[in-house]
Amino acid sequence: MHDTVLIVDFGSQVTQLIARRVREAGVYCEIHPFDKAGAALARLAPRAIILSGGPASVTGEDTPRAPDAVFAAGVPVLGICYGEQTMCAQLGGVVAAADHREFGRAVLDVVDDCALFAGLWQKGDREQVWMSHGDRVVRLPPGFRVVATSAGAPFAAIADDARRFYGVQFHPEVVHTPAGAALLRNFTHRVAGCAGDWTMAAFRDEAIASIRARVGRKRVLCGLSGGVDSAVAAVLIHEAIGDQLLCVFVDTGLLRDGEAAEVVAVFRDHFNIPLVHRDASALFLAALAGVTDPETKRKIIGARFIDVFDEEAHKAGGFDFLAQGTLYPDVIESVSVAGGPSATIKSHHNVGGLPARMKLALVEPLRELFKDEVRALGRTLGLPETIVGRHPFPGPGLAIRVIGDVTPGRLAILRKADRIFIEEIRAAGLYDAIWQALAVLLPVQTVGVMGDERSYEAVCALRAVTSTDGMTADSFAFDHAFLARVATRIINEVRGINRVAYDVTSKPPGTIEWE
Repeated sequence: MHDTVLIVDFGSQVTQLIARRVREAGVYCEIHPFDKAGAALARLAPRAIILSGGPASVTGEDTPRAPDAVFAAGVPVLGICYGEQTMCAQLGGVVAAADHREFGRAVLDVVDDCALFAGLWQKGDREQVWMSHGDRVVRLPPGFRVVATSAGAPFAAIADDARRFYGVQFHPEVVHTPAGAALLRNFTHRVAGCAGDWTMAAFRDEAIASIRARVGRKRVLCGLSGGVDSAVAAVLIHEAIGDQLLCVFVDTGLLRDGEAAEVVAVFRDHFNIPLVHRDASALFLAALAGVTDPETKRKIIGARFIDVFDEEAHKAGGFDFLAQGTLYPDVIESVSVAGGPSATIKSHHNVGGLPARMKLALVEPLRELFKDEVRALGRTLGLPETIVGRHPFPGPGLAIRVIGDVTPGRLAILRKADRIFIEEIRAAGLYDAIWQALAVLLPVQTVGVMGDERSYEAVCALRAVTSTDGMTADSFAFDHAFLARVATRIINEVRGINRVAYDVTSKPPGTIEWE
């Protein structure tokens, strides 16, 4: 129903960013690994194709290549970094190891005009871009011409106007290439002629129709976690099939202050969605007693969650489908070129799946969406901003923010400190500028003097990160007055903490989850 762009993945850690930029321009796209791209090409009949970057060297043996059908499809092709190199190698050009490698910011010299640059750059311009390559094209295939150079790449951008094939050695998908998003829009709209009519409103209508057609008059079971993904999935499915949906909210006792009550109020009272609320906090805390390893905590929580969810499902009985808030990054990771970290990072109940004995077919209405698109869909569905705009909160919840032993007392201390931190962030108008903020209770105690008494209490660490793409993160630069105000409140109001520290670490590229 919409113009589609196929993105052929060669294993770049930022391939997902290409898809995000294309979708931001209103064009639907899908990512498929190079070894499955031929089948995807036949199925999708895309309006255009983008070849991603990748870690391999085109000069090596048995390194990834694009299916030959890509260049015979008669549609525009854009090669990015490794994508440009393999396109040139496959079409008769030459790629070699570079004497001068380029990693990071570089200056692009525009030496000729082309449709890819129209309205952005023209001959004689010098533009900032982001490079990441050790090889370079040294001879162009027949039909191509050079349109931009850089210090380390004599063919930093190339064009075959007749076939509408383009290649760039830099990465337009990252924010470090300021005009990159506009360049990708030029490719999808100006070169490929895509309509740009893929919107969340259109997705909502199509998803509702698809759910109704798939489910019919049968029943759907959905596990609510209190997070954005399951919340949006539940409301979308409820719009499609009404009371054929039952939501089960397992309260693990590991949520933030007031979140359990908010989930019940929003879904049962506001949306009138059938909801089972099971307070299983005692069960989870008993299972976690004495456990300090965070990965073991995740596994315990995931296993207990499945047991409780299975129990409640059997009480309600008679379901044919299980709804899950699977997102597109989960789908991409499951078929990615080099695997990826998802098997470890996502080893909690949000994506852990349910035992085969439940014999339920899956309904995953969000599996085509990125997180920011899920938030946009939630807004079109009328979900409150307190749910839609909520910072990411992993399935294990406070269990992995209490470093060391998880006890009711330590959880209570952390909840109070975390609530103060978030309150002050909201009061300062900073909540939406931060991707994720949280407090962590450390397994150490320090000696301090409070008033006329010596204290021996815990240390609380505060973390806040920013992210523009969900793939990388930097610590948020609070001013000293803000941090001093938060620390003073926590020390004064939370008995059990006498010292507060701020974490200034960042996340490297390629990391999807934040805890």
